[in-house]
Amino acid sequence: MGTENQPAAFLARSGIKSTPQRLRVVEELAREHNDVTAGELHDRLRRKGAGIGLATVYRTLSLLHEHGAVDTFSHHAGELCYRLCGDVHHHHLVCTSCHRVVELADCDLEPWVKRSAKQHGFTATAHEVEIRGVCAACRG
Repeated sequence: MGTENQPAAFLARSGIKSTPQRLRVVEELAREHNDVTAGELHDRLRRKGAGIGLATVYRTLSLLHEHGAVDTFSHHAGELCYRLCGDVHHHHLVCTSCHRVVELADCDLEPWVKRSAKQHGFTATAHEVEIRGVCAACRG
């Protein structure tokens, strides 16, 4: 998000009212290439002089997730990690060592998802895949 209007446009596209705090959270989250916890994001914002409370960061991230504007990961024990992702359907590779996140755009799972759901009396409305492993850099 290089220009000033992009965080505001992002919030508007996501159906979220823009506030100064939300803009700061989105701006900082956009700088992260992998993922970040709410606490880490809050620390970064405070170091940059943002007078924003941890509860506000949590509420903003939760709101962004509710609107489908961020993806969450559960690879930090007891705490969610957040990441701005692309708008198209995708899945993730997540390194359990360094927390590198790679988006996988190709998805051939739809027939399997529908068949599996039908076998169990479900109607599939969505699916998410998070593949955990160790990236090449961490394997050394």
